Amino acid sequence: MNRTKGNLIEKKVNNILAKVRPYIQMHGGDVFLVGVKMGVVTLKISGACAHCRMADLTYNNMVSGILKEDIPEIKEIIIEK
Repeated sequence: MNRTKGNLIEKKVNNILAKVRPYIQMHGGDVFLVGVKMGVVTLKISGACAHCRMADLTYNNMVSGILKEDIPEIKEIIIEK
């Protein structure tokens, strides 16, 4: 994947995160894009989300699902706590 395509994916991911972030922040958490490499997106969760038992459900199903649906170039999403 070339750098221009990676930048486009980063921009798309950040746009989606900006839309879901208010919901996550309402629950005391936050999410940030760490990077995109070879179709693998790495996200960092912080705040209350890092210790919440529902975080896996929220990020693995909801956020990852939205990202993969809207950005088909994404092969994998890694969630760091």
